[in-house]
Amino acid sequence: MEDYKRRIVIASGVFDLVHYGHVRFLEEAKKAGGKNAKFIVIVASDKTVLKMKKRKPVMPEDHRRAVIEALKPVDEAVLGFEDLSFKETIKSIKPNVIAIGYDQKKIGKEVKKAVQDMRADIQIVHIGRFGSLDLDSSSKIRRKILKLAQGK
Repeated sequence: MEDYKRRIVIASGVFDLVHYGHVRFLEEAKKAGGKNAKFIVIVASDKTVLKMKKRKPVMPEDHRRAVIEALKPVDEAVLGFEDLSFKETIKSIKPNVIAIGYDQKKIGKEVKKAVQDMRADIQIVHIGRFGSLDLDSSSKIRRKILKLAQGK
């Protein structure tokens, strides 16, 4: 019976080269659901990453999903729908809370529109930035690795 009242929180991302900012984002997203919330993370598929970022991720989707699911705050990690349909995700998972990262402004607008269109009673929370600004994204980490490899 307790599972029935459990709030569901979802968050999404690419999660390529998982870093401190990702971990803190996931911790705060889970907290947004309150005590005993179930936290489901939607990991972008390889095709979605290629479509959104015009590049392949370093780690394949099944690896990224497994790494995220292994993190303490995460109850379940699933691969996202390739058509990027937030309405389908909402219908399928039925979240109470959707967490949006500081760097997900476009996604945030699309989620807000989907929630409004569906007249869904879903709380949208915005999670701030964590960690040093020079290592707060996978792209910046990739660039730093390249510099180090070149002896810079």
